[in-house]
Amino acid sequence: MSTTSRSRGRKYATVLIDAVTHRRVDVLPDRKAATPAAWLREHPGVEVVCRDGSAAYAEAIRQAAPHAAQASDRWNLWHNLATAAEKTVVARSPCWNTTPSPADSAVAARTRERFTAVHDLLAQGAGLLECARRLGWVLHTVKRYARAKRAEDLLRPPRYGACLVDSHRDLVRQRLAEKVPVTRIPAEIREHGYTGSANLLVRYVNQRRAIPSASHPHHDTWSPGS
Repeated sequence: MSTTSRSRGRKYATVLIDAVTHRRVDVLPDRKAATPAAWLREHPGVEVVCRDGSAAYAEAIRQAAPHAAQASDRWNLWHNLATAAEKTVVARSPCWNTTPSPADSAVAARTRERFTAVHDLLAQGAGLLECARRLGWVLHTVKRYARAKRAEDLLRPPRYGACLVDSHRDLVRQRLAEKVPVTRIPAEIREHGYTGSANLLVRYVNQRRAIPSASHPHHDTWSPGS
């Protein structure tokens, strides 16, 4: 039992699939609880219902097939697990992320300002709802800052996609450690198959993606073109 959309965000239907044969059984016109509940009453004997996370489906099953076991479908199970794992890893990033980030970056400064604003109000005795009202933020944001013990706990490592420089990162790191100007490195890595531009490499370096972990020596004081 899962949801499908005809026009994304506007019209939804419920698809019923046989969990054994994987063949479509029926398509219901909406995802309201009453609709699948009526279908289940017309088809008694259902023992197991595999569904997505819709609360409407859960209620429909409780009403029309109270003795049926409810199970999460595989896609949603893995999706939710992956999402939870990602959130946990990101939340613990200060423990494992050894890549230094500029302490004076705009994002870091804004995060510290918001952290201070929330905790100053909490120290004055304001509740979470009052903090949200005074700051003009949604409650979820206020809760996130309120839960943190330090502003640094809210600073997350940046997310970057794959880049043409990635396969040449070790060589770039080596040359930077040797204090070679970054403007000279593109020609060197092109000899090893690099097909990107010099500007891409400079952006890569400026994002500090070429700095190794703390377990490896590195030079922190270089600047592009130095």
